[in-house]
Amino acid sequence: MSRITLENVSKVYPDGTRAVNALDLEVEDGELVVFVGPSGCGKTSALRMIAGLEEISEGTIKVGDEVVNDLPPKDRDMAMIFQNYALYPHMTAFDNMAFALKLRNVRREERRRRVEEAARVLGLADVLGKKPRTLSGGQRQRVAMGRAIVREPQAFLMDEPLSNLDAKLRVQMRAEIARIQRTLEVTTIYVTHDQSEAMTLGDRVAVMRKGELQQLDVPQRLYRDPVNLFVAEFIGSPSMNLVVAQVDRSNGTATVEFAGNRLALDAETMQSRPELDRYVGQEIAVGVRPEDFSDAALSGEVPADRLLSVVPDIVEDMGSELFVHFSMPSPPVASEDVVDAVDDPAAVEARKTEAARHGTPFVARVDRESHAREGEELKLAVDVSRVHFFDLATGRALGRA
Repeated sequence: MSRITLENVSKVYPDGTRAVNALDLEVEDGELVVFVGPSGCGKTSALRMIAGLEEISEGTIKVGDEVVNDLPPKDRDMAMIFQNYALYPHMTAFDNMAFALKLRNVRREERRRRVEEAARVLGLADVLGKKPRTLSGGQRQRVAMGRAIVREPQAFLMDEPLSNLDAKLRVQMRAEIARIQRTLEVTTIYVTHDQSEAMTLGDRVAVMRKGELQQLDVPQRLYRDPVNLFVAEFIGSPSMNLVVAQVDRSNGTATVEFAGNRLALDAETMQSRPELDRYVGQEIAVGVRPEDFSDAALSGEVPADRLLSVVPDIVEDMGSELFVHFSMPSPPVASEDVVDAVDDPAAVEARKTEAARHGTPFVARVDRESHAREGEELKLAVDVSRVHFFDLATGRALGRA
């Protein structure tokens, strides 16, 4: 049994910095859970406490039913894979993978069996006799993974293992990691700052901010129903379009208004979000995912109260789709939640400058058949059933019933 349980786990450094605060979660046996968040959010500190590399300030960590708070790393039966491969340059790939087994006095025949079996899984059978300097970055990373696999641990702990690879190789390797983890069925905790990596790898994803868990869920639900503005802004690429708007109701019809536009909210949308009625007449944050826009010319007959008339600044042809960039003359959402999620002060300032000059920047992902052109008016249909609403003061999602 290799279920990993964290109960009210905190890490406080001597200077008073609370890197992790009251973290509660359970990683099921054989599950791959990804910790994701901006730099300094506490994800690596949490991983290091699980590994035994950091002392736990408060709380309890269990592996199965055993409390491991006071166990040294070597007795926790976990294999850690770092972003730095840390391979011995004078040893072959085979010897690097077998070294930990040799230190544990595992018999030569058993060492060979485990290394060759791991090499088959990792596609390394042809390079076992080579030294690290002759291997590609992806091969070195697989050797580092092989070194962990041969130990047959209860759990894998991975700390940004792909950050040193180029973008194309990173995509290939994350698919490899997912395949290997599902083949071996070993409980795995994976740390990354890359939300795309988190969403494609994790059975579940834990989004962290300033040491606290914001949301733990399967990727689809995390994307579809973010619990607050931070998660909404952090998850998704391109990120969610966020704008300050007002909820109104007249003649029995609810609407959301921003930048001179009025989008009707049907009865089903209002019933699924009962809290919205309390915000009638107030400003809230409204979010629209880029893919929840469509080119009205390709969407059949669309009611006028579901349309936005925009003038694209930039149209990016991605081959399979178009990214249409435009601005809306309405205030951007610039709360602390959004600033923390962007995690780049320069980018935040650039957004503010852009919004002051031209309005809040938006991105729409539309069909490749769209005739969107820069500088020419475009009618976009909005799927209001997928629009997100947030309390401006607290950042909390005004969620589904």
